[in-house]
Amino acid sequence: MRSVCGRVLSVCTGQAVPYARGSRSGIDKQVRTGKVYCHTLGLVGDEQGDLRVHGGPDKAVHHYPSEHCAAWRAELGPHPLLDTPAAFGENLHSSGLTEADVCLGDRFRVGDALLEVSQARQPCWKLNERFGRPDMAVQVQRTGRTGWYYRVLEEGALWAGADLLLQARPYPEWPLARLIDLLYRPSLDVAELRAARVLPLPANWQRLLDRRLGSGVVESWVSRLEGPAQT
Repeated sequence: MRSVCGRVLSVCTGQAVPYARGSRSGIDKQVRTGKVYCHTLGLVGDEQGDLRVHGGPDKAVHHYPSEHCAAWRAELGPHPLLDTPAAFGENLHSSGLTEADVCLGDRFRVGDALLEVSQARQPCWKLNERFGRPDMAVQVQRTGRTGWYYRVLEEGALWAGADLLLQARPYPEWPLARLIDLLYRPSLDVAELRAARVLPLPANWQRLLDRRLGSGVVESWVSRLEGPAQT
């Protein structure tokens, strides 16, 4: 299976700097020109502020679709972040793909690199600070317009204008939209959780599903969505 599914519009990186509430973040990314090398921990020149929850091999590259910007403008009104790439802190800003089109485990050739879809994003409170809205992370979660992460199977350069060339789709029955719905619905679906548990999910998602199956309840999202108390 090899087909062009989309195109990279912008490649973006950012340095980790002091951020809100005593944190650090690399969410404020800038557009790069030319080829950018992609290694197993992400793009050269890109940093994450909190390596406990960001970065690492399973979150090496973040991808966000340009298709979502029109919906955000309609819901939020004019916002300067929506007029430029990397509004959501993504590394790859693209056209042609959304969470409804991309499946867990999809492998894409992007420039010289081979990337594998590892998980959807779990939005956090830093989006609230970035957009100046206390409910922004909640809205990203509610809409399912989260973007997704890749692990890097083959290192190499990528660049704006590179095609997103689908190489393999081992789990066509599991588009990210299905996983996002399962993750963020407020009630349990045991059968769906068990079906998802056999997928090659990253360790943090495996633990989350195991906790739900063991406890019979959905965990609280307050800490992730609202963050630490402001002082």
